[in-house]
Amino acid sequence: MLMSSCLLVCKLMMLLNNKKKTLNMFIFIIMLMNYLLLIICVLVGVAFVTLLERKILGYIQIRKGPNKVGYMGLLQPFSDAVKLFLKEQTVPSMSNFLPYYLSPVFSLFISLLVWMVMPYESGMLSFNMGILFFLCCLSLGVYSTLSAGWSSNCKYSMLGSLRAAAQTISYEVSLAIILLSIIFLIGGFNLNLFNLYQENFWLLMLTFPLSMMWFASCLAETNRTPFDFAEGESELVSGFNTEYSSGGFALIFMAEYASILFMSMLFSLIFLGGSPCSLLFYIKTVFVSFMFIWVRGTLPRLRYDKLMYLAWKSFLPVSLNYLIFFMGLKMFCFCILL
Repeated sequence: MLMSSCLLVCKLMMLLNNKKKTLNMFIFIIMLMNYLLLIICVLVGVAFVTLLERKILGYIQIRKGPNKVGYMGLLQPFSDAVKLFLKEQTVPSMSNFLPYYLSPVFSLFISLLVWMVMPYESGMLSFNMGILFFLCCLSLGVYSTLSAGWSSNCKYSMLGSLRAAAQTISYEVSLAIILLSIIFLIGGFNLNLFNLYQENFWLLMLTFPLSMMWFASCLAETNRTPFDFAEGESELVSGFNTEYSSGGFALIFMAEYASILFMSMLFSLIFLGGSPCSLLFYIKTVFVSFMFIWVRGTLPRLRYDKLMYLAWKSFLPVSLNYLIFFMGLKMFCFCILL
């Protein structure tokens, strides 16, 4: 009798384990499908951000934007993609082939990987340390730029990659301190908390100077005008991607615009509130992306020493002062509650 009951318990345990494994596998497949769908949506978004940029720059400069391919130029991004990927892939004879070949792939991979931190409600991961993961991915992007410039074995590419690395590292400091100030306000590293704290009140109203510094730092992080020293055409012959053509250039281009789209979305989430499952949130994201393009059409490129001066002599002291202020504010509120 005891043996039969033990066998029955063992069978039940095996059945439960099998069901648990099946359930875990099903959840994993659903998550994988969600991420694949997210990547496809991001890449399509990147295509139309390039179209938006060319149209807006056309209007700013009082000229025609792309308007021939498809209805009002809507198929122009896909035409550009086909043209770029069908061109001949040239590899410089003196380059280090493996890092030269893999750098654009790694750059796009990092730009797509960072999208995991967005707090979607459709079976995605929810990071309790999402902000730290974002900062780690941001730091990894420097390596692909440096590798692309060094492995090309070209002095222009090397100079461009060194300038890009110095610029990115400088502005990462101010980005991290601004984020730390906001973290003291909301009390956690999870991006879901921004939805909860901004249901009735935008953080933009409380931290307006910080939000403007964040926007300028995002421009510098993504190598956009007026901080596009990595691609200073008049000085460096296109910068770290000088020797890239065809698919390699296209991947670097896609990585840059995926980063712009992500930074726009993160700005909307942190300072303008809203859930990624609402339409208004995406309208805010498109507006911030428009700001990126508007700045490009309006402002000239800064001098390089002015760029470094802005990071270390202006943004760093101001962001540190705000950090100390918010720490004191949080402590004051904590003491009142006690």
